[in-house]
Amino acid sequence: MYKVYWTTYDEQGEPTAHAEDYGADQLSAVLARCEALRARQRAGEPVGFVTMVSENPYSVGHPGAADVEAGYAWYKRRPAPEGGELRGR
Repeated sequence: MYKVYWTTYDEQGEPTAHAEDYGADQLSAVLARCEALRARQRAGEPVGFVTMVSENPYSVGHPGAADVEAGYAWYKRRPAPEGGELRGR
């Protein structure tokens, strides 16, 4: 499942939000719609914030982020902070 979002602006610069829904098998149509909106923007039309999002209806579990586990070293690829020790290498 996909959604395309974009904003248009009237003569006074007031924004209007738009959205279109697409099925899970319509990625090509989604990309074409985004490109058409961006082409309008490049041509000078008052169109902005063109974006697309997707959601997999067959995903296992709920989307989101979990808490960081104890001992996780966010600086694995950087020098350890002053006085810190390197873990996870």
